Amino acid sequence: MIIFNNVTKTYPNGTKGLDNINLTIGEGEFVVIVGLSGAGKSTLLRSINRLHEVSSGEIIVNNHSITKARGGKLYRIRRDIGMIFQNFNLVKRSSVLRNVLSGRVGYHSTLRMILGLFPEKDINLSLDALKRVNILEKAYSRADELSGGQQQRVSIARALAQEAKVILADEPTASLDPLTTKQVMDDLKRINEELGITMVVNLHFIDLAKEYATRIIGLRAGEVVFDGPVAEASEAIFAEIYGRPIQNEELLEAMQ
Repeated sequence: MIIFNNVTKTYPNGTKGLDNINLTIGEGEFVVIVGLSGAGKSTLLRSINRLHEVSSGEIIVNNHSITKARGGKLYRIRRDIGMIFQNFNLVKRSSVLRNVLSGRVGYHSTLRMILGLFPEKDINLSLDALKRVNILEKAYSRADELSGGQQQRVSIARALAQEAKVILADEPTASLDPLTTKQVMDDLKRINEELGITMVVNLHFIDLAKEYATRIIGLRAGEVVFDGPVAEASEAIFAEIYGRPIQNEELLEAMQ
């Protein structure tokens, strides 16, 4: 599904955001990436859909090289990759339904989207996506009238309406309270299990990684220092990832 071949990202100041990454993420996995701030988590995640360009190496998504793709081919590869952001990335003054329908833009002409001419199929697909994340009743509310957790569910519904085969989530619960965090993570896990959509998620909290992931990848200074099933992610492993033994409640402070 997703393959990293010798991927390196070097910033203009010489810092390596990613250092010779070699990974294969299989279809239907729920992968959580953990590590301190600056370890390369967001760089790795955003390189999958080329929001970040890599310096060398190749990334293959669904048997297509996204690093080499240009024009229409790049557009089509990205169409299969949904993205969930920490800050929700919604058009706040638009309706919830219109925000979810924006996941369909990759399937239609620019003019048609500007005019808002979505076919009935797209509307039904978007309403079904909202139902799956339990906020169908908010379809015609403005996005800025929703709570943070509800807004994040809208962004999940948008990725579902996009019919993404892969969903990338960059700290999707960082701005949410514990109860809402559980609701959002439950949504992502259920979608992964019921629809077989591959999930690659950056998370701060070790406990969340252990609870929801089928596989954990630990990054430190741009290098993979652990890659394995949750059962193998011991306290000693997390100490290696974070550089010292660390309690989960200390983690946010340690990452500042």
